[in-house]
Amino acid sequence: MTEAPHARILIIEDEPSITEFLRTGLTYEGYHVVIAPDGLTGYQALQRGDFDLLILDIMLPDMDGFTLCQKVRQEGNDIPILMLTARRGITDRVTGLDLGADDYVTKPFSFAELLARIRALLRRRGKQPETTVLRAGDDLVLNTETHEVTLNGHPVHLTPTEFDLLELFMRHPRRVFTRETLLNRIWGYDYVGGTNVVDVHVSHLREKIGDKPPRRIRTIYGIGYAFYPQGEEEPAT
Repeated sequence: MTEAPHARILIIEDEPSITEFLRTGLTYEGYHVVIAPDGLTGYQALQRGDFDLLILDIMLPDMDGFTLCQKVRQEGNDIPILMLTARRGITDRVTGLDLGADDYVTKPFSFAELLARIRALLRRRGKQPETTVLRAGDDLVLNTETHEVTLNGHPVHLTPTEFDLLELFMRHPRRVFTRETLLNRIWGYDYVGGTNVVDVHVSHLREKIGDKPPRRIRTIYGIGYAFYPQGEEEPAT
């Protein structure tokens, strides 16, 4: 559960694999999620419901995302809009932003990046408290705004993936994550490699944060990993 549960997010997306990926991840983070599979259904849901954020695909049946975005803004609705697209060209991004979208994510995307953008949009709207500094004990500090990590006051240089992994662990202390969940959350719904990539990154992360027994990042054999902020002796459950 996040520090700002209960924010309501409407997702208008017609790809089942993506909607399930988003529903699972955002629900886990404490958000209330409503799914609409096409533009018209989504527009009607937006008219009826009180939502804090809209995640909007461009290529939709019945009403495309550009048209829907334009209608929403013409009606005076200032809901934050995060647009999704499979197109990498700059033209679509400019069009969406000109029509009133607040941010843009290109498919395929990692859940960690999407979640960071959602938090930023909700903070602007006053629906997400500022929690940019995460701490584990007295020595390990992660700043989500500056993307910096320090250990005993000294900088720790992490790759973007290692940073996202550590942030996820620190936001959910003692929570057991399966390797499959970590793959989805950090590498994205479209990742096709094996789960051993998780073990490799955890190993590198442990080394960089000086994680020695009793470990902060605890291996839960046959399942995955859990993060113990103080490196407690008790086993994770």
